[in-house]
Amino acid sequence: MAPRVFLITGTSTGFGSSLVDVVLSKGDHVVATARNSSKLSFKDANDSNSLLVDLDVTKQDSIDKAFDEAVKKFKRVDVVVNNAGYGLSGEFESLADDQLRKQMEINFFGLINVTRKAMETMRNLKTGGVIQQVTSIGGQVGVPTFSIYCASKWAVEGFTEAISKEVKPEWNIKFTCIEPGGFRTDWAGRSMEFGSKKNDAYDHINVKEAMGKRNGTQAGDPLKAAKAFYELAVMKDPPLRCIVGTDAYSAINQKLETYKENVKRFEELSNSTDVEGYKAPQ
Repeated sequence: MAPRVFLITGTSTGFGSSLVDVVLSKGDHVVATARNSSKLSFKDANDSNSLLVDLDVTKQDSIDKAFDEAVKKFKRVDVVVNNAGYGLSGEFESLADDQLRKQMEINFFGLINVTRKAMETMRNLKTGGVIQQVTSIGGQVGVPTFSIYCASKWAVEGFTEAISKEVKPEWNIKFTCIEPGGFRTDWAGRSMEFGSKKNDAYDHINVKEAMGKRNGTQAGDPLKAAKAFYELAVMKDPPLRCIVGTDAYSAINQKLETYKENVKRFEELSNSTDVEGYKAPQ
């Protein structure tokens, strides 16, 4: 079988960097991208199996150029991994407006622009493929001090679920939201941004201290996560969602239980609003 071609955003550190190593170790090809690709370096990379290319998800011409270069070199793109993104931590009222917008610009709008280009490329070349959105357990569960980060990830989840129902089966384009928990990447370390206008009403929360304690003590191993990402990418029928990490697995199960209880509890109220005599279409 011919090597698969992966295009991965945000490969300078963390999941992205580990995934490049896994892809190359499996004998597949990789287009590794970052805002500054000249700083990228991977031990198994050579001219025939990899392409290092600049990609800024907030600039459409940069996205187009990266895909054009990928197709020029490898003739196709089989798996696109939307991994670029960062964490913004702080109580909602301690976040500046420009911080909120930047978070959405990169984590949501950047991702949807890459997704649009990926879909167009896979359809036009008639290759099909898989588009992986690296979201977060924070895309399913609201986490205090991460309101806008969670908003960006919930947005990606809803967007992806909707478009997965729009594509024609014969295009063979599949989508997976990968929902990691805490991993020992730079996410909670130097990649993290904090609220720039501390609101004194929140004297009961110290986000920098909390993140400092968390960084490097998380349960998850980034390389093991990357292996899971790869496994999902090569599955014949990948799921729309997959949790990655024991903490995330525990959190989603807790969420599902409370969700179900709540829906049941208000069953009567929820079903009390139909027009008299209304019959649902078969």
